[in-house]
Amino acid sequence: MTLDQLDTPAAVIDVAKMTRNIASMQARMRALGVHFRPHVKTTKCIDVVRAQIAAGAVGITVSTLKEAEEFFAAGVVDILYAVGIDPTKLPRAAKLKRAGCKLKLVVDNPYAATAVAEFSRAEQVAFEIWIEVDTDGHRSGIKPDEDTLLEVANILRQAGIEVGGVMTHAGSSYELDTPDALVALAEQERAGCVRAAQRLRAVGIACPGVSVGSTPTALAARKLDGVTEVRAGVYVLFDLVMHNVGVCTFDEIALSVVTTVIGHQADRGWVIVDAGWMAMSRDRGTSKQAHDFGYGQVCTVDGVPLPGYIVSGANQEHGIVSRADLPAAAPAPTHDMLTLFPIGTKLRILPNHACATGAQFPAYHALSEHGDLSVWRRFHGW
Repeated sequence: MTLDQLDTPAAVIDVAKMTRNIASMQARMRALGVHFRPHVKTTKCIDVVRAQIAAGAVGITVSTLKEAEEFFAAGVVDILYAVGIDPTKLPRAAKLKRAGCKLKLVVDNPYAATAVAEFSRAEQVAFEIWIEVDTDGHRSGIKPDEDTLLEVANILRQAGIEVGGVMTHAGSSYELDTPDALVALAEQERAGCVRAAQRLRAVGIACPGVSVGSTPTALAARKLDGVTEVRAGVYVLFDLVMHNVGVCTFDEIALSVVTTVIGHQADRGWVIVDAGWMAMSRDRGTSKQAHDFGYGQVCTVDGVPLPGYIVSGANQEHGIVSRADLPAAAPAPTHDMLTLFPIGTKLRILPNHACATGAQFPAYHALSEHGDLSVWRRFHGW
């Protein structure tokens, strides 16, 4: 099967681009002297993860226990579940531990730490717990100098639970778009997480692991002194948000959605395609950035970007392609629209957010350098 023969909409991974992205990140981590633990929520695909591990990744990061279960069943043992543990999920986590999974759980508050301690005592299961640190005010975690950090660690220590390390995620890096700002945040992320580890060690808690990571800061960091591992996810495919942040080019975006032109609205300057928000997702992350790509950047079926053409609107199964660089009152000339996009034309759309777009599909079509396609399963659920 080739791209022209695909039933659309279809999610396509350009394997050559993906492979280059994996190799580049892994080489960078080696140069910085740290392990790399990719975040696999972006793809939820064992074929992709096998390529990451073959390149040198040490373990994986997951965002759901379903991911942990699926990847452990596929032979991946070292897994960090990087979302604060819901105590009701501890029985599922214990089942993985007892089966031999080196599962690491995360807490960032005394309530969760106490719940883990009580469950561990009652069920005689030895969890390895990591404490989440907030280094940029983005989402969750304990600030490096807060008293709560030692309170949580002491709850775990008193229960005989191993504190495997501290981890943080500089999610606010997605809001940046200059090299200097990214370098500064990468250093803030590193320094804050190392500071948290130092405070724990000062009171006799070993805390061997120091884990940082986001795709932008992983690519911007100048040094990682005191860090043991880095996590990043979207780098493997990249997307338009990362393009706007400034850490990838169009040519490095390995995920696209193949769609078919199914109609025109000439008086509005619209081309109608069969990829709506059910295919592209509702993620409009670029709308908050300097360059708004609507629901995606339009490319030829060969993957060549068509400057100015975006998916400007989306219904459930219909996408609207139009010229973003023309005012609404001046639609694209009908002749150009019909010449460029006759009905039946296949196009490829680069997504705003690779994780969200991938989540719309049960499988990827992996495109080889020779133009052949194979199917890579992707799983859903929590």
